[in-house]
Amino acid sequence: MKKVITYGTYDLLHQGHVNLLRRAKELGDYLIVGVTNDSFDRERGKLNVRNNVLERVEAVRQTGYADQIIIEDYVGQKIDDIQKYDVDIFAIGSDWEGKFDYLKEYCEVVYLPRTEGISSTMLRAESEQIVKVGVSGCGRIASRFIPETGKVDAVKVTAVYDVDNDAAAGLASNYSIDKVCGSYEELVAEVDAVYIATPHLSHYQQTKYALEHGKHVLCETPLVLDGAQARELFALAQEKELVLLEANKTAFSPAFNHMVTLVKSGLIGDVVGIDASESKLWGEENLKRELDPQQAGGSLYEMGSYPLLPIIRLLGTDFRNANIYSRLNRNGVDVYTRGIMLFDSAVASFQLGLGVKTEGNLVISGTQGYVYVPSPWWKTDYFELRYEDQNRNKKYFYTWNEPGLRYEIQEFVSCIVNGRLRSSRMTPAMSICMADMMQRFTERKNFYEI
Repeated sequence: MKKVITYGTYDLLHQGHVNLLRRAKELGDYLIVGVTNDSFDRERGKLNVRNNVLERVEAVRQTGYADQIIIEDYVGQKIDDIQKYDVDIFAIGSDWEGKFDYLKEYCEVVYLPRTEGISSTMLRAESEQIVKVGVSGCGRIASRFIPETGKVDAVKVTAVYDVDNDAAAGLASNYSIDKVCGSYEELVAEVDAVYIATPHLSHYQQTKYALEHGKHVLCETPLVLDGAQARELFALAQEKELVLLEANKTAFSPAFNHMVTLVKSGLIGDVVGIDASESKLWGEENLKRELDPQQAGGSLYEMGSYPLLPIIRLLGTDFRNANIYSRLNRNGVDVYTRGIMLFDSAVASFQLGLGVKTEGNLVISGTQGYVYVPSPWWKTDYFELRYEDQNRNKKYFYTWNEPGLRYEIQEFVSCIVNGRLRSSRMTPAMSICMADMMQRFTERKNFYEI
């Protein structure tokens, strides 16, 4: 039996894909089709894929040409698959002519003619809805956000606003943005969606106003510092059929999501403990807003959502108890905080510092092994699965594209374009749980000063 293998994303499956699969099938007796997974697509910079991997697999299955469908997860997998499945022919579209000649060492390589006049890129362009985004708050994070939108299809920053009009004008000039708004209300009226990068205490009112006026919202983390406010905002978004997403960059990165998938698949057994840390050793003169009690300063409010992310993502939102231990400065702002969260079958800790340095790694302990993600783990580009038998240890390497905002932008825009009101990577329940934890700290519930 002659085996043929081919690979592709198969996004917005069209006649060109069908023709290619048919031609590949005609080369042999048995066709294996590799479909790229979502994380692998993101890792390779393909941020404009419309259909998720399950939809794309089903579309390939429906053609009737594939005898077997596999998922492509990593660079170099093609060689592994050719050997694993004893493949005779590797087939791919002629637009890749010469790119896969290195596989001739393992099997015959055939470049198939493509169907002229149709492609997924063309279909996306024809149906593409450009999401006009307005930026509220023109500080450090906004200056990183705007260039990142250029890495994602179907989005364009068209207006900016800041209480400091000079800051807004300067940002608009730097990035050739036409509209500088004189008020937040004017900004909301100008756009389809709002990116909120203002100080924490303005998030609730700005998010609520945008949702009430029919605009999607991507809000910097933390979304809000009060659980009731978070519940209200997500209920409003649901009622208005709008996307509300918390902009936690780690939540959408390919490496972090692959790590979560491996842990949830049981590769380290049952998770019984998680320890996550983050700190910044900056002088107080460089942390004016971050240490200002009038602007919700402090290590937990400023950074807490990041170490809370792996805890909530892997252990859920139903913790039984939580204790918080903090060292406060002379203004009553926490420069160091450690939290201990108790779940039914696991315990987790998070450690934060502003002006206090900790080892900023992430360790996930399981009954069969553990995951180690070195500092800075919130910019995950590498992690290890470690076992008692060190011969089983495995290392995973990824590319982190600094500053890492393109993945949250892609997810936000994808939700809007595809009519998805929530993201599985950062669900409303997760954001609400984080807000609840912030509120516990505000109310000093189970709080201990050190």
